[in-house]
Amino acid sequence: MKLKYLAACVASLSFAVSTTVTADALTQMSKNLTTGATMEDHTFIPQTGAKADNIREILKRITMPEGFNIELYALVPDARHMAMSPQGTVLIVGTRKNKVWAVSDRDRNGVADEVKDLAPAIDFDVPNGVAWSDDGFLYLAERNRVLVFDALEFFYEGPDVVANVVVPQGELIPAEEESYNHSARVIDVGPDNKLYISLGQPNNVFPPEKLDLYAELGIGGIIRMDRNGANREVYTYGVRNSVGHDFHPVTGELWWTDNQVDGMGNDIPAGELNQQTAAGQHFGFPYFGGGMTRTNEYMNFEPPTDVVHPAVETTAHCADLGMTFYTKNQFPKEYSNGIFHAQHGSWNRIEPCGARIMFTSIDDEGNASMRPFAEGWLDQNGLYDGRPVDVIELKDGSMLVSDDYAGAIYRITYTANKGS
Repeated sequence: MKLKYLAACVASLSFAVSTTVTADALTQMSKNLTTGATMEDHTFIPQTGAKADNIREILKRITMPEGFNIELYALVPDARHMAMSPQGTVLIVGTRKNKVWAVSDRDRNGVADEVKDLAPAIDFDVPNGVAWSDDGFLYLAERNRVLVFDALEFFYEGPDVVANVVVPQGELIPAEEESYNHSARVIDVGPDNKLYISLGQPNNVFPPEKLDLYAELGIGGIIRMDRNGANREVYTYGVRNSVGHDFHPVTGELWWTDNQVDGMGNDIPAGELNQQTAAGQHFGFPYFGGGMTRTNEYMNFEPPTDVVHPAVETTAHCADLGMTFYTKNQFPKEYSNGIFHAQHGSWNRIEPCGARIMFTSIDDEGNASMRPFAEGWLDQNGLYDGRPVDVIELKDGSMLVSDDYAGAIYRITYTANKGS
């Protein structure tokens, strides 16, 4: 049975008991006080049953280079961006809804033992972006707020955790700019120990009267700030809606994906993988809709003279999302310091595309070359059995892939002698 027929069954895979919590859970948590929540307030996701069996059947059709294997790691509803804790204790998974999930693999057998919601007393709003600092703080970027959780590897087991506000509600962007569109933020802790947060602009192409405001605030860009929220600045200009970024492990440069303008054609404009070499660079939007394609709305506007064009142009409308540099040793050397990224799949293309994992190699001169790595979630009938969102590496060198359509996380491993 296809996953689309099972989507309605997600609710039957979880159980929760509602209870009354304090009116301001965040205030209580910031003071190390209880909220009134109990373990019964957690939503637990069963990891066995027909849904898991169906996903395992789908994974048998995923094609990858020889020696690689993909398996179901966890059932996680609406799974989006992921971050593994520094000691490998808990995987935190964001969503575009109102849940953040904590995933545990206590026996370290490559399959999750427990999936439950994090801090059920907190009212989350599009808590998509998650990132750990090396010293054990979890940062969470919502639609219009940024939170930090102290010592979460210790506290996540219970309903109450230590939580503080980095950017208060309504101060990431002006409240009047809040939108249901392009509001899934991505956050990372950079090599300079600062927070980097993508701020997708809310339109297909925003109107010219918004140019100055958006440039000032970093809407349609990537902003940078200290870990306490101070010293905010616009790091990247000319972004439409980036939902994936990471730092090169050698150069420290920021690389990021971008989703480009809809409605211009089946095969234009191109999606993007971008390389940023300095703060303040402009990457072309809204003057360019993707790659070298000019937007109709800004055709008569002069673009900045120093626009940086993509390191790699990707197939139009495949929706390039989460990415990671591969720095471990389990995979063959050809993957070292290369980029894995997820293509979520199209929604407005006559011939569907995406729903796959791509790999980009970067040579000694910095030239990037991209190719498919894992495919098969888009079937022969043009129907989606899954839509990958994010990719992260684990300490053992394996890789996790999230899928918000299937409500699952997959684990990719490499065995050199497979099939011998």
